This record gives sequence, C-alpha cells and structure tokens, in this order.
Amino acid sequence: MKIALFNDFQLGVVKGDRIFDVGAVVQWDSWNPQASLENLFECYADLKSHIEDYLVTARSYPLSNVNLRPPVPKPGKIVAAPVNYYLHQDEMNAQFDNAAYTIENLGFFLKAPSSIIGPGETVKLPFPERRTDHEAELAFVVGKRAKDVPASEASEYIFGYFALMDITVRGIEDRPWRKSFDTFTPIGPWMVTIDEIGNPNELDLRLWVNNELRQSANTRDLIYDCYKFFEAASAVMTLEPGDILTTGTPEGVGPITKGDRVRIQIDGIGEFSVSVDYK
Repeated sequence: MKIALFNDFQLGVVKGDRIFDVGAVVQWDSWNPQASLENLFECYADLKSHIEDYLVTARSYPLSNVNLRPPVPKPGKIVAAPVNYYLHQDEMNAQFDNAAYTIENLGFFLKAPSSIIGPGETVKLPFPERRTDHEAELAFVVGKRAKDVPASEASEYIFGYFALMDITVRGIEDRPWRKSFDTFTPIGPWMVTIDEIGNPNELDLRLWVNNELRQSANTRDLIYDCYKFFEAASAVMTLEPGDILTTGTPEGVGPITKGDRVRIQIDGIGEFSVSVDYK
C-alpha cells in the first residue's frame, strides 16, 4: 500500500494516478499527523482490510491536483548511514580526501528532524559561497519499538520505504551540522509498506539535476543493507515508531545551486522533485 499525506495533512492511499482520502476509517487527526501515523503503524494489521474495503467508496482526487506532504512529518530522530557504498567512498576520497572509512567503522550520525520537507518544496542553501551537494538515498520508517534486533528479524520492525535526499554542505564541520539545516531532508513522495516493496536490497535509484542524470545505482551495492543497518542502529539506541533510517548515497554526488530542479526516483516507490534557492 502506498500511504501519503496530502493537502492539510490528510491521510491518503495512492492508486495509479489518484489519491484516496482514508482518514475517516482510521480516526485520523490532521492536527497531529505524526501521532496519528504512529497509531496507524500500531494498528495497521487490523486496519489494512478495512482501508482496502473503504477505497471503494472513499473520495479521491487526481494526484496532480493535491499537495503532497512529507510522509513522516515529525520523526523523533533521523538515523543516517555515512559512506555506505564502496564507489561513493572512492568518490569522496578523490574529491575531498576525507573518506578513509566506511559505515563499518564510522557507525552512523543523526540529522535534525526539523530539516524535513516534502515533494515540491524548496531546498534553501544557507551559504551561496560554499559547495552544497545532493545525495540520493533509500529510507525507511520504524513501525514498532526496536532494540538489539538482528538483521534477520529487521523486516518485522520496518513499516515502509520512501525516497530521501540528504542535502549536504561541504566543509570541516561534523556531519550532523552540515546536513541538518532547515529544508535539507526532502522525503517522499509517499511511503510504500513492506508487503508491497518486496526486497528493499535490490532497488534501482536515480537522481537528476535539471535534465542531467547524476546518480544511478542499485541498493544491492550497499555495504550495510537495510536490515544490517537496522541491526547496527538498534544495537546502540532504542528505535521508536516513526523514527527514520536512511541508508546512504551511492556515487555521483554533485553540487546544486539556485534555480536547479532536483528529482529522485526509486523503483517500486516513485519519484518527486524539489527546487533550489538561496536562504
């Protein structure tokens, strides 16, 4: 199921080129979408069939006529994987001489949840004089509390997957600082539940800046795949429902600037774009 938030943070299910308003069947509160979302995660097994039945009579709209919101608007934390593709490690070493390690000994870092924006919004660059890069990533949301979960059981704790752009100012500061500016985490276009996505560790992902294809890779090339990364993160901290984990970017990272249009696409999930401007 493709679950989206749209317009005034209403709850929708996407089918083809239409979105169906299903808030009435799950007691959705648009004033508190994150709490409502976490309640949906907890009750989804019981609610799934009711949602599917409700689609027959639910009011629907063309996707082109609605404003998609970030599918997870206010997570408790964003846990991010550094240097999680070997070819990206080579790229970082060649360009910046600062990627001597991969996720295997760097661990992970945290991004500010306040950096999240949704499809169609604008990335605001805080320093026009400094290089700021795009990074295309597959991300997922935690569906239930998890601690010390082995990779073999990780799929039981993941609710759904979506695309994420990890926008990054280059410099000497630590990753959380350079990646946590407001608007630096576009996510979307919706979340796809695990029963529909199949194997997340064999998905093609691509990113374009304007009409130029910058990044093209497959998640089979991850050093720590989705499940191994879940294991590594949950070994350190308790992961709560609604937390986001993002798996790192492949090679092809490059600069963005005012006036650019950045588009990300992941097979089995979908695509969305954001614009770029100065703060």
